[in-house]
Order: sequence, then structure tokens, then C-alpha cells
Amino acid sequence: MRTRKSSVTARLLTALATLLGLLVLGATPSGAAEPQEVQPQAVGLHISNGRLLEANGNDFVMRGVNHAHTWYPGETQSLADIKALGANSVRVVLSNGHRWTRNTPEDVAAVIASCKANRLICVLEVHDTTGYGEEAAAATLDSAADYWIGLKDVLAGQEDYVIVNIGNEPWGNTNPAGWTDPTIASVKKLRAAGLDHTIMVDAPNWGQDWQNVMRTNAQAVYAADPTGNLIFSIHMYSVYDTPAEITDYLNAFVAAKLPILIGEFGGPADQWGDPDEDTMMAAAQRLDLGYLAWSWSGNTDPILDLAIGFDPNRLSSWGQRIFHGANGIAQTSEEATIFGGGGTDTQAPTAPGTPTASAVTSTSATLNWPAASDNVGVTAYEIVRVTGTTETALAASTTTSAALTGLSPNTAYTLAVYAKDAAGNRSARSATTTLTTTSPPAGTCAVAYRVVNEWPGGFQADLTVRNTGTAPVNGWTLGFSFPAGQTVTNMWGGVPTQTAAAVRVAPASYTTTIPASGSVTIGFTGTRGTTNPSPTAFTLNGANCTTS
Repeated sequence: MRTRKSSVTARLLTALATLLGLLVLGATPSGAAEPQEVQPQAVGLHISNGRLLEANGNDFVMRGVNHAHTWYPGETQSLADIKALGANSVRVVLSNGHRWTRNTPEDVAAVIASCKANRLICVLEVHDTTGYGEEAAAATLDSAADYWIGLKDVLAGQEDYVIVNIGNEPWGNTNPAGWTDPTIASVKKLRAAGLDHTIMVDAPNWGQDWQNVMRTNAQAVYAADPTGNLIFSIHMYSVYDTPAEITDYLNAFVAAKLPILIGEFGGPADQWGDPDEDTMMAAAQRLDLGYLAWSWSGNTDPILDLAIGFDPNRLSSWGQRIFHGANGIAQTSEEATIFGGGGTDTQAPTAPGTPTASAVTSTSATLNWPAASDNVGVTAYEIVRVTGTTETALAASTTTSAALTGLSPNTAYTLAVYAKDAAGNRSARSATTTLTTTSPPAGTCAVAYRVVNEWPGGFQADLTVRNTGTAPVNGWTLGFSFPAGQTVTNMWGGVPTQTAAAVRVAPASYTTTIPASGSVTIGFTGTRGTTNPSPTAFTLNGANCTTS
């Protein structure tokens, strides 16, 4: 399950409903012909004709991620790291104190300041409402509205930079029709208190609206906002596993000129299904709709971590997909014009100087390079591996140095660097440098790799990692490379990160320790081509393992 997100019960109910055919995806929002005419107050970010606009009328399409600030308040570098990877927005998890530790006005002010310093549009949400009506510990939307009103002095004047997401997934699967009236009441309460910000509302059914309550009542909720500055947020997980379900839902709102974005979504398959993230991202790009991926790091189920251990240089396969994949953040994000982006700056930085490598080991290295220059300012660097005419993103940095991890032993890497400015302009590529990783030392480990099943284009395999030493191994990283282009699509017992052929596996919570003379087993599914040869070499914490 996602970090403190939908309960297993809720997910099972969703899966059961799907099997029973209860998804009414053909419904259209009430009054779908046209939203009620309102006169938007163009104070900062606002809605016009079904679109999210900046105060100057520029169309703003969110491309960002969620960050669990309320549970990890010490991870203050995260917003800078998210920005360095190309995001233009971030949805920040807060608490009103009902279920978790309340985020104080001073803390929220610091979050907003950090968003602005890192040139990110900030979506702030109260997470305590998650699953109300089914989750006994959940808070009401009314209590979330009171929290925002209590922050009025902090939020005042931030309308250009902040969107208020009243409450996260504010209704479970029990009587989701009960979502509508409290949502309308909360919107009216915030407006009556004088908040002018664009308001975001999440759907019921743990955010996934599989019974189409939000879809059916969207017009009534939208009409309840006298300013018209309200945007709907759908969360797409395992319910949305086919292209038709995704495009039908989003198209219905767009056709009705009702503003919507994908406020959370996941891609990795789990026991409830396999979300179709490719269609989600492609549809969002085609329709010019925002998306915010779940989530940066710290999930109780680490399969949804975009960055492992809050380290931007250790993106998971999910993170690589979001930031560097087709229709991903690096490819499609445009900075808000309030920060000087959106085409006002069209001059790219100069190319960085030639990088140099140091501290090279069997799996890591440090890369340094002379800084690039820019007419406004360089905000980030991207490090790539160059193989012929192909480039693979390896890391990002806000300085002129990067620690590269997860490299394969005894392997030559040709590396180069790009510079980016705040407007998203990318420099020419630097000259390349080549490093060769060293041989790992011999370790006290043995690995058995076994293909369990194969089918056209895919396979299932397991890995048994044995500790042949006399002391327990507490915490580990398993490394290997696929020989024929295979990729990991889902893993249990470990958390994979894959860069090209190289795979690094960190432990799951229940496989962290390998006892002396004991073992752990990792299973996964993957994609393959016409052949599926097994990896031949494995390392554990950088040391060579024997194979069997």
C-alpha cells in the first residue's frame, strides 16, 4: 500500500467492485453540456474556460510529484532535488493534527518559501481526511477547511504560487455519495472566509471515483464556488488499468469544460492490479492536463518510491519512467511564468566543461565538471551515459559534482553533462569522459537465479541470496546486469532500480537482514525479447558472489 494511503480493505473492495462490473465509466458529469457561468476572480492561479491559468493568462500544466513532508519534515532538500529533475510543481502532504502531527503555520510558511525558492508551484493538501466514512481515524472535510482558514495569514498573497487541496481522498468506498455535500460545504466555507486561491478537490472511493460520484456531481460542486476557481483531482491506481477507462474519464471532464488533473497516480503493478501509467501520461499530454506522480520517497511500500532513500541519484524504475520516460517530466514540463519561465527566457546555457572522474570503485564514482554559464542562471545539471548515438540519464545535480551509484563492475562508462536553466532551456552536451569501474572484492555470498516461467515478451524469475559468512548481513544491495535487454516490471522481496542493463536491488522491509548461513528470496516479473539468458555475475554490497 502507498505511504499511509488506502487500506487493504479499501483496495479489496475496489477490486471486488471491478470484478462485479460496478464501474460506470460511461456516465458523464451532470450538466456536461456547459459549466455554469461564473466570473472568475483572476487573483494569481485561476480557472478560465476549464483551464488552469496563471494571473497573466498563461496556461499552466502541472508536471510534478507528491512529497510526504508531514512524515519526513527533515527532508528539506527534497524540493530542490525534485526541481533539479525538471518538475514545475509539487504536491506537499500536510496534517491538520487530527491523525498525524499538525503542521504549524511557521512550518507551512517555510514549505511555501521553499517551493518559491525552487521555482515550484505548490499544491498543499491535508492528508488526515483520507478514506473518511471507511477509515475510522480519518478527519472530516470540514475540519480540513478550518485548518486552511487558520492558515489564512500564511496563505494570503501566495495566490500566484499556491493551490489549496482541501483534503486528500476524503471519502472511502462506504456510501461515497456522501462526498458531495461536505465537499460543496467546504468550498463555500473557504470562500466565505476570504480565501482566493484556486481550490483543488479530490474524488471519493479513496480518490479513484470508480463509482463516478465526482464525475456525476462535478458540475454541482464547481457551481458552488462563486469564483469559479476550482479544479478536480482524480487519483489513478489499479482501477485504471485499461486505456478506455483512463481516456473516457478524462475526456468527459474536458468535453464539459470542467478542469481536472491526475493528482496522484502509480505505475508499478501490485496485488490489486497493474495501472496503465503509459496511457495516463500520454492522455495528460494530449489533453494538456496536469499530473503529479506518487511519490518522491519514503513509502511504506517502497515499490512506489520515485527516489530510493530520498536520493535523486538513485531513481527507481518508477522514478526513471516519470522523470525520463515518454511524456515524462523532463520531456514535457514547463516552468510557471511567475518564475520567469514559459518562453520569456529562450537562451540556453553554455555547455559545461569536460567532466573528470574520481573515487572510482566497482559500483560508484564521483564526477566533477567546470560550471556552465547562462544569461539568467543555471539551475541544474543532467549526467548521461553515452553509448553510440544513445544517451541514458544517470543522475541530476544542482552543483558541479555528482555521486554516481549503482554502476556495474568491470564496465566502461562514457559520460557527459548537460546544463539547464530555470526556463527549461538545455545546453549543448559537454565533451565526454570515460571511466572503467573496478573489479569487486570476493564476498561471503552465493546467488541462485531461476526462471520460473516464460511467455511471449515476458517471464517470471526468482533470486535466492545466501549469506555464506559467519555474521548477519544487515542492509544490502544486490547488483547484476541482464545480458539480453530484459527489464524488471514488478518485484517482491526487494526494491529494484534499473539503468539500461544494470539492476540494483535494495531489500524490502522484511528482507533487510540475511542471517549467517541463511538466505532471502526475491521474486520478479520482467520483459524479454526473443531470448532470455540468465545473468552470470552478482555482487552483494559491492563484493562478488558465487553463483549456483
